[in-house]
Amino acid sequence: MNSSELRSLSLEDLKKELLSLLKAQFGLRMQKSTQQLTNTNQLRNVRRDIARVKTIITELAGKK
Repeated sequence: MNSSELRSLSLEDLKKELLSLLKAQFGLRMQKSTQQLTNTNQLRNVRRDIARVKTIITELAGKK
């Protein structure tokens, strides 16, 4: 998900998205540790998406 799509979401939706990304990251880490993960680039993309969502949440919190 790119940042323009994330900026159109509400704060509550961003928190839900962050929670789902954290669960996805956990699942990918478990797959990596058991050597079931074939595309390791997914882990990097999820990590960056998490950072993107956290940045936008921080920006929205600063505006209030």
